[in-house]
Amino acid sequence: MNQYETVFILTPVLSDEQMKETVAKFKKLLTDNGAEILNEEAWGLKKLAYAIEKKTSGFYCLFEYKGGPTIVETLETGFRRDEKVIRYMTVKLDKYAAAYAEKRRDKWAKKLEA
Repeated sequence: MNQYETVFILTPVLSDEQMKETVAKFKKLLTDNGAEILNEEAWGLKKLAYAIEKKTSGFYCLFEYKGGPTIVETLETGFRRDEKVIRYMTVKLDKYAAAYAEKRRDKWAKKLEA
């Protein structure tokens, strides 16, 4: 199983509830296709570096997961079919990036506890 990290941006016109429903839908898509979700982060509404579809901000979300090589194609097909997603990017993590991601997860967890 490979380890992947996917960041996607949702349109800013969604309510907080709609955003959470959309994230849950993609999380379910991953788990239904045999992926193991290691980390999920919602970074919130952020300003975009440049306008995308005449929008200047978006909801950023990150999934870190383990899965087979076909899981990325399945997830990205779901992104393309959903009009709420304006951008996405998936990266396959090597052993060094996976170790860094684990450190970052631990740091994020400590920050949330405080």
